[in-house]
Amino acid sequence: MKIAIIGTGNMASGLAQALSEAKVELVIGSRDPAKAAALAAKTGANIEGGGIAAAVKLADVIILALPFGAVADALQQAGDLTKKILVDISNPISADYKTLVIGHTTSAAEEIQALAPKATVVKAFNTIFAPLLPQSAHLNKTLQVFIASDDEDAKTKVTQLTQLTQALGFDAVDAGPLSNSRFLEPIGEMNIHFGFFLGKGTGIAPAWVTL
Repeated sequence: MKIAIIGTGNMASGLAQALSEAKVELVIGSRDPAKAAALAAKTGANIEGGGIAAAVKLADVIILALPFGAVADALQQAGDLTKKILVDISNPISADYKTLVIGHTTSAAEEIQALAPKATVVKAFNTIFAPLLPQSAHLNKTLQVFIASDDEDAKTKVTQLTQLTQALGFDAVDAGPLSNSRFLEPIGEMNIHFGFFLGKGTGIAPAWVTL
């Protein structure tokens, strides 16, 4: 299973490092191919980097490591998305990080599914801060990754991807259908409030605990 990461920011870099450490086959795409190539070279040997369409064409699963506001433009550049799995990690937050710009009756993940009807969208990783993605950032700690999708096969494939990185401290939690992203995205926003506005920093992550 070849994975494309679209984006070159903090989340893209963190995911690339984590997946590279897990020996996952990667390609990185960006609207600026030079930035993608630079991140690929920094991440590890045998990782390709280039334009968005080229990365999407090579991959089975595409991680949209982008702010929600940048996704529509990326999808326009992506080319044929038929039967591709799109992993949405975004939270649709305002410019000041203090609120969600959509919610309650829809979600970023559902809006992305509407923009890419021939693909299958899976929500994941939206509650994990970028600094926690590499193994070195959470040694001996397990981070839960909540996974929501309407397609069970796609959910299984993203769960398997998470299991590939289980040694790096990720545990997949089935979060139900894609519409449950309406609940997961506020959890992501609450985590942002804890991290940036309530003084807890980025070394935190939510978890569903069985007692």
